[in-house]
Amino acid sequence: MHKRYNDFNTYLRSIFGCRVQKITIDAGLSCPNRDGTISTGGCIYCNIRGSGTGAHAKGLSVTDQIIQGKRALSKRYKAKKFIAYFQSFSNTYGPFDRLKILYEQALAIENVVGLSIGTRPDCVNEPILELLQGYADNYLVWIEYGLQSANDSTLAFINRGHDVMCFKKAVLATKNRGIKICAHVIIGLPNEKKAHVLETARAVSDMEIDGIKIHLLYVVRGTTLDKLYAAGEYRCLEQQEYADLVCDFLEHIPKNMVIQRLTGDPHPEELVAPMWALKKTENMALIKKTLEKRDSWQGKGDF
Repeated sequence: MHKRYNDFNTYLRSIFGCRVQKITIDAGLSCPNRDGTISTGGCIYCNIRGSGTGAHAKGLSVTDQIIQGKRALSKRYKAKKFIAYFQSFSNTYGPFDRLKILYEQALAIENVVGLSIGTRPDCVNEPILELLQGYADNYLVWIEYGLQSANDSTLAFINRGHDVMCFKKAVLATKNRGIKICAHVIIGLPNEKKAHVLETARAVSDMEIDGIKIHLLYVVRGTTLDKLYAAGEYRCLEQQEYADLVCDFLEHIPKNMVIQRLTGDPHPEELVAPMWALKKTENMALIKKTLEKRDSWQGKGDF
């Protein structure tokens, strides 16, 4: 049987010849959608942790977090090399000099072979892109832009604070610098149907980006989405529904796009619904089973 999607681990092994793991980093940065620059509420699904680990609040430096991560991931996965993943909030949002120090603290550690910078498309500028371009000469550098949906009305409803054109401009500004571009998208957003999911798949395909992260929308305690869910104004996807939509999405993106993620990783203590979101191994197996049942694969639909 041929491989049904272009997974990230295989991609990394093809470059480095060994197991490579991401180490998630909380650098204590903020977000213009929370600090009042755009909004103070953030996106409707995001809480005050900003998808972070809380490590910065515990006083752990970038160096501390990477050393701890290396130890744990070497033991669990026999990983030999590592990518420093700046995950929490918007990791190109801050004073240039501070960002440069943070990135270089990560790259200074032995066997860190790259950076992955999670951010918003409205939080990049020419100096930051030039800085990352310089690192890309010697390291694998990914920038991960949150798009979530290619539908502007959806972006407005979830209080995203930017439109699709903003994302397209960020992608164009980033291209041809040696920096790999990954888009984050969410399946299960309010008011979205299969047609919207396919619209987003076609949009990222047309922009010829390098990678994709597909997330399940789940309800986190204390968010605006939590209030909508409690009021009966938002319905979570069922497990098979989600698997079907992920497969639909995969069919409509190019075969060479790297799939960095196929579902989310909620914090158990924060999750309100759906509870099946915690069953990552089961969810991954269901996606693979659904592809097999369809006799389908990444890129089957349009490519």
